[in-house]
Amino acid sequence: MLVLSQSVEQLYARELLADQAGGVGYLLKDRVFSDEAFTAAICSVAAGGTVLDPEAVQKLMVRNSRTEPVARLTPREREVLAVMAEGRSNAAIAQRLFMTEKAVSKHAAGIFGKLGLVPSNDDDRRILAVLAYLES
Repeated sequence: MLVLSQSVEQLYARELLADQAGGVGYLLKDRVFSDEAFTAAICSVAAGGTVLDPEAVQKLMVRNSRTEPVARLTPREREVLAVMAEGRSNAAIAQRLFMTEKAVSKHAAGIFGKLGLVPSNDDDRRILAVLAYLES
């Protein structure tokens, strides 16, 4: 199976590579520059090989390191996140860690920023941060 995509969709690329059977490829449409390169990719996949766009590999490698984003947190931010993972409110975190609620909010903003969690109407950044913490 050879997937041609407009952009790197990490979930799809991971699923494609998950069985490790070979005979798969993931290329970006705008990076297939010639008919010869495309034909070579098709032949490689048909022969049981694996063909991956370099950009896809780079994104998968960065994303595959689950501990990397959490490792960027300061020790204090990790403490705040650990208590957040217990389901505690900012007030409870402040009381437990002997800080103000304003300081907890500041640390939470730092956590969200370092984990790349931007404000969204569709996602709860606290839950996503806790999931990143639990996966690390």
